[in-house]
Order: sequence, then structure tokens, then C-alpha cells
Amino acid sequence: MRSTKLSIPNKKGYKLNAYLEISDNVPPNHYAIFAHCFTCSSSLGAVKHISKSLAKQGFGVIRFDFTGLGRSEGEFSESHFSANVEDIIAVSDFITQEYKAPSLLVGHSLGGAAVITAASRLSTIKAVATIGAPSNVAHVKHLFSHGIKEVELKGEVQINIGGRPFKINQQFLSGFENTNLPETTKNLRKPLLIMHSPIDKIVGINNAEELYINAHHPKSFISLDNADHLLSRSEDSIYTGNLIGSWVSRYY
Repeated sequence: MRSTKLSIPNKKGYKLNAYLEISDNVPPNHYAIFAHCFTCSSSLGAVKHISKSLAKQGFGVIRFDFTGLGRSEGEFSESHFSANVEDIIAVSDFITQEYKAPSLLVGHSLGGAAVITAASRLSTIKAVATIGAPSNVAHVKHLFSHGIKEVELKGEVQINIGGRPFKINQQFLSGFENTNLPETTKNLRKPLLIMHSPIDKIVGINNAEELYINAHHPKSFISLDNADHLLSRSEDSIYTGNLIGSWVSRYY
């Protein structure tokens, strides 16, 4: 497996840290972009395992850090949902220029919601796969709800999410209010694979149901039995990557 480090400029001029995963044995016929979960990064074990599983099946896979996360430039307060979507589009534009237009988007958790939204704006995308995605982008607001009133008073505050400090402001909050994900899913009209664990304690399985109901065929659902939200066990993420590769082969 060959991992190539990339630096991709986004709409604001920040450099996004990224890696292109390509198999040494299987040259890429297609390209895919992986969008990580909220407050995560492209170095998460599940991201690496899924990317490498897809690379073994003939994909060049770009995994990257959203603005203000991992090793990408910018502040976390600029990494709201709308900005995440813009980052995906920036990565797509870069890959189109330097390699070949990506045709598959894969997103984990809030990244899943972001790839659905980005796919609605990218004509080259032929298929979309989500993993543990919420059906409403405001789902994550409970993680920083304790800071919302303080933002209204002070403009910018530092909060704790998962044991780590992050700064948020009004722009960050409003970035989660302007997307109607069920409506976007309904209008997507591209093959959609929805993968979700029935025991997911972070994003409940009912979210997968709502996405599936709103999506038009061809749509598929796969239950990730006994997996946690972050796909912490390597066997779960490798299984997920293998399934995505098999599923998407129908659409090429």
C-alpha cells in the first residue's frame, strides 16, 4: 500500500492535510473521498482501514482532515457543517485537476451527512456511502449545547467536547442550521448505501431509517452488527470497506 501526503487548498485558502491511498498491486480505476466524523481526523483507525480496503479494490482514496482538525490549517470554529461540505468540494476539485474526477464519496457520522450534501452539488459523483450518519445535521448540537448561550453573550467561547477543548462562535452555530438533510437526501437521486450499527449509542439506528425512507432507489441498507459508532475494532472497519467496494462495483 502506498500513502502519498497531499496539501489541498480550500475555499478560504487554508491547506487541508490529506493522504492518497493507492494499492501497490491494483492501479486505481476510480477515485473516492473519505469524510471523517465530527471532531475526528483522517488518522482515525476506521478511516485508514476503510480507505485501504477500498484501495485494494481498485480505488485511489483521499482521506483528509477538515478545516481546523487534525493537521489541517484553520480554526475549529470554522469547521461547521457548511464548511465541511465546502472542504469536500475543494478536495474534489483538486483531485479532478491532479488525478481524475472522484466518483465515490464515503462519510462517517456527520461526515456522512456532509457527503450526501456535497454529492448533490458534484456531478461526477456516481455513488455515496454513509456510515453511522445522522438524519439531521443538528444532531451534533447536543455536544456543544452547553456553550450556545455563552456564545450569544460573548461571541466566542471555549468548550469541551470529548475531553478536548474547542472554540466555537456564532458562525459555527449557524453553520448547522442551514441544511435540510432529509430534503437533500430525497433529491439526491444517486445510488446511496446506508450503513449503521443497531447498537450505535452516539447516532441511533432510527437515523438510518429516516435517511433510507427519504432516499430514492437505488438505495441499500447494511446493518453493522455489534459495531460501535467509531468502528473501533479493526475487523468492523475492514468489513465495512470491503462491503462498500463490492456494493459500488454495480454502478461502474
